[in-house]
Amino acid sequence: MLNLLTRRGRRLGAAVAASAALALAVAGCSDGGGGGTDANKGAANSSITIFNGATGTIVENWNPFTPTFLQPTNGLIYEPLYWYNFAAESKPTPMLATGYAWDGAGKVLTITTREGVKWSDGQPFSAKDVAFTFELIRKNKALNSTGISLASVEAKDDKTAVLTFTKPSFTDEAAVIANTPIIAEHVWSKISDPAKTVNQNPVGTGPYKLKTFSAQSYVMEKNANYWQPGKPQIQNVRYIALATADAASAALTAGQVDWMSAFLPGLEQLIKNQKNLTYVNTPALTASIFTCSGAELGCKGPQTDRAVRQAIYWALNRDQLNKLAGGGFAETASPTLLLPKRDQGWIANPNNLNTPGGPDVAKANQILDAGGWVKGGDGIRTKNGEKLSLTIQTVTGWSDFISLNDAMTQQLKEIGIELKPTQLSWNEWNNNQTQGKFQLSLDSIGLGASPNPYATYLKYSSITTAKVGEAAPPSGNYARYSNGKVDAAVAAAAATNDEAAQKAQYTIIQDEIVRDLPYIPIYVNSMLTEFNTGNATGWPSNDNKYALPASWKQWDNGIVLTNLKPAK
Repeated sequence: MLNLLTRRGRRLGAAVAASAALALAVAGCSDGGGGGTDANKGAANSSITIFNGATGTIVENWNPFTPTFLQPTNGLIYEPLYWYNFAAESKPTPMLATGYAWDGAGKVLTITTREGVKWSDGQPFSAKDVAFTFELIRKNKALNSTGISLASVEAKDDKTAVLTFTKPSFTDEAAVIANTPIIAEHVWSKISDPAKTVNQNPVGTGPYKLKTFSAQSYVMEKNANYWQPGKPQIQNVRYIALATADAASAALTAGQVDWMSAFLPGLEQLIKNQKNLTYVNTPALTASIFTCSGAELGCKGPQTDRAVRQAIYWALNRDQLNKLAGGGFAETASPTLLLPKRDQGWIANPNNLNTPGGPDVAKANQILDAGGWVKGGDGIRTKNGEKLSLTIQTVTGWSDFISLNDAMTQQLKEIGIELKPTQLSWNEWNNNQTQGKFQLSLDSIGLGASPNPYATYLKYSSITTAKVGEAAPPSGNYARYSNGKVDAAVAAAAATNDEAAQKAQYTIIQDEIVRDLPYIPIYVNSMLTEFNTGNATGWPSNDNKYALPASWKQWDNGIVLTNLKPAK
């Protein structure tokens, strides 16, 4: 379920369990901010409990510029200038800004900031904070997760910030206005190393601020200085970690969790007699095999061979995987890594619209044979003395992904590939992925800052990656993929505001990545999100998808929480 931070975009697959002991364990981890009790009634004492997929020990980090920040950092504490709702077609919603405009060349962006906003410590917010934020990003490459190219930043006055770029940057618009957390100059100007601080006492403009923290849970409390009148109405929000997916399911049905995003087999049957439980499904994220593909950047193993990646793509029986791990809720993906239903207009070649449902074992074997991989007596292929054995990592407790690995192990064995699944804590899994210390990693391709494919294709650009052992930026090119044609096309797409010209560049990118497959798509995940209406009302619904409802979704989590009301 969880995939925290900018790229966080998958959901936990929770198995159904009926263990009362597990439910009691959840109830016992309260630190005074939890829901599920009569004390929850009334705005002054209102509280809800959220499970956003965290397993194991929670490591404190409220630095929105680092890959391992805790998910509520963006949305609850820090806010962007604008916000996009991916659950419905809509224009960007003004947040800390009320207007913006480009010059004709796409090099100068003028931003008008909202008046009357205060930081959670009571200090006034202004355009100077916006200018400081982007100047800090300009000076520190480690903070520049989207690779924007700034020449200068200036606050003309308290209401106007001007960003000047080194090149036409129309396609950076969404990253700038909707995916950059705005920070306080009076706080961050005193931080000596902004890329490494864990920011233990965060000061933001968002609806909540940090109340208490422990390695098992943390509590956010209402920001009394919040700029939206009358919001939020829920006083305390508690985030918990659970040991297993079974515990998550038990906690939900026991009424100990109010909001979670989890795949629950037989969900409708499970909640049929639970009057306070409801759910929505908003598929949007492509479950994929991330490969450390760039040998020139330090990746090692058979997965650096394009033929191996291609063979894996064709050998997968995606229909079977959906039945075994997706519960039949998953939708068809595209090898372009765009969404076939939403993004069909951006996909140039109709042959690249959808991934195959069934396997083409003959084609996979042919590719490996041509690539020099020879089957041995044990059925596993070798080449130049190297065995075609690959380790794939996922997070302990992500049961649907664990099921995927189990099934893919059998499917790939048929073409002579040995797949060795391993389960890690989220912190270790994430650290391996950001630093390139993996062969294969099971994850989802998250949403960009806008529906334009540019953010997705930044994941293939060398400007958002790093050598193995160095951290790639959040939402970056974790595959360590390097392709000069792709780099040039990404740069060219960024230089124009003409969608037809952008599509021509995306066509080039799609031709390259569909052949090279540094990310191997499986299917578009279901995005099942469950709510308990016993403590709070106003959750997103199938009829009113005012935000993407996933409990792990940054930015949107703040929108949802400001729309909730205590249950009467």
